[in-house]
Amino acid sequence: MPIYEYQCNQCQRMMSFLILKISEASTLKCKGCGSKDLNRLLSRVAYHRSESDRMAEFNTNKPRGEEFYKDSRNVGLWAKKRAKELGADLGPEFDEVVDRARTGKILEDYDL
Repeated sequence: MPIYEYQCNQCQRMMSFLILKISEASTLKCKGCGSKDLNRLLSRVAYHRSESDRMAEFNTNKPRGEEFYKDSRNVGLWAKKRAKELGADLGPEFDEVVDRARTGKILEDYDL
């Protein structure tokens, strides 16, 4: 669904609108002051990459900084990619353990 961002020329407020038909754009009003004098803004674009995309692009030989290892998702991705590179099929149990580690749920298995 297209969500567009606008800025009001009167009060400078920025707002978002869901626009299903281009004709709807002419009926928009500022949510703050009610003005129709709006400028459409260039919005940031978000692109979701799947884990398989991330895995394909991930290089296990590249040196990583300390910040990399603070994110458990990165460590899990490294473990999965490295096992794949070594040709080791550790089965669904391995994936389950890695996923539990990445979400922090693995700590529930231990009395700490």
